[in-house]
Amino acid sequence: MTIEQIIDKVKKNNPKADLEMIKLAYEFALTAHKDQKRQAGEPYIQHSLHTAFILAQIKADLSTIIAGILHDVPEDTSHTIKEIEKDFGKEVAELVEGVTKVGKVRYRGVERYLESLRKMFLALSSDIRVILIKFADRLHNLRTLEALPPEKQRRIAQETMEIYAPIAGLLGIWRLKWQMEDLCFKHLYPEEFKKIQYKFEVEKKAERNRYIQKVKNILNEKLEKEKIKHSIEGRFKHLYSIFKKMQAKDRKFDEIYDVFALRVIVDSITDCYKTLGIIHATWKPKPERFKDYIALPKPNGYRSLHTTVYCEEGKATEFQIRTREMNEEAHYGIAAHWYYKQGFFDKMGIKQPRWIKEIIELQKNTADSEDFVKQVKLDIFQDRIFVFTPKGDVIDLPEDATPIDFAYAIHTDLGNKCVGSMVNNNMAPLDYKLKSGDSVDIVIDKNRKGPNHDWMGFVKTHKAREKIKQYARLSAFESIKKFIPRI
Repeated sequence: MTIEQIIDKVKKNNPKADLEMIKLAYEFALTAHKDQKRQAGEPYIQHSLHTAFILAQIKADLSTIIAGILHDVPEDTSHTIKEIEKDFGKEVAELVEGVTKVGKVRYRGVERYLESLRKMFLALSSDIRVILIKFADRLHNLRTLEALPPEKQRRIAQETMEIYAPIAGLLGIWRLKWQMEDLCFKHLYPEEFKKIQYKFEVEKKAERNRYIQKVKNILNEKLEKEKIKHSIEGRFKHLYSIFKKMQAKDRKFDEIYDVFALRVIVDSITDCYKTLGIIHATWKPKPERFKDYIALPKPNGYRSLHTTVYCEEGKATEFQIRTREMNEEAHYGIAAHWYYKQGFFDKMGIKQPRWIKEIIELQKNTADSEDFVKQVKLDIFQDRIFVFTPKGDVIDLPEDATPIDFAYAIHTDLGNKCVGSMVNNNMAPLDYKLKSGDSVDIVIDKNRKGPNHDWMGFVKTHKAREKIKQYARLSAFESIKKFIPRI
């Protein structure tokens, strides 16, 4: 990797960028890391350059890319944050300091490890760009894992799967998420990785390319006839997602619907729906496999139409239909928009993601690092669903959340006084597992004093559990008070 490659990428993304500052950062880091080597034997500056190049690839802003070049300077050399601030400004210095504070996640004892993870989660609530730099740093480390002992390879891969990849998904940075997952898959399940890689990239490659070209030719002709400007590409399906679907649904490789997948990029939202109509008129759709993420975006802002149809030769084929802007968002997520600093969401008229607020709330209420990390994994890094209030507001919850979780997500009183629920205008039990798109109305009893402790057996969110426990403690205290004689 060379500094010229980074400069070329930055110039392409942002022609007005101050390229001189990137060169100065490179010279500073080169001097600072002068005699240092990585475990694989290459000069340490290569890691700094690869980190910065990954950031440029996801279209991070200039300050983040410069901080990527400098991110290990205070940790691994004699140079200080003050020197970085003097030469590169306060913003870059704060980003480098943020990365330094988060620190390297080390495996020297569980307590230090958990505390490191806690710091990383909290960095999300101050400046998301710190985590972007950590992602880039981690992705390059994953690419060079072979230089480490096998046990450490597995540990780092497992931690990435549990922590880094889910955060990347929450931020909508799919480009990094997929790369991290496939690299971890290779180290955690080497045999399964080899089998799926062979099927996907060797055994099925010629068949897939032939088939996709055939479908593209048919759809191209129909879209051109309707004068819809477009581009169609065969979509790369990353190997770990195929493996997950095979495991979850107990299916063989050939039974996974979206192994054959195409993406159609058009100019406008109107053209997205026109294209969908043309696809459904050409091939028979599989109704339960249609998702409209344009009308109902995912919690991280992802927008696209997804449909699976029985295409040529009767093969189930997935299409994603989106505009160019949506495609940028899908690849680069929040990194493409520069919505980084807390408060910046509001300035841009964008609501801060609920899960960031949940992390801040967990931090306030959870003193123990182990419990904090456990709750973050359970509450925030599970797959997310979005359900609707009767007024049409979207509530973002973890997968398998119940009407009780929904009620507490809106207001404590609504949870405490809940006696029933209506889901899509039908009565539903309180332990009902909600699905994305459900409309939920909570039935309350104003005279009810508090929640049922049995709810602890099925609620999913930390907030619901804490509120139920809180009421149980208060009730126990009130009972004891009755037996305390008044003086």
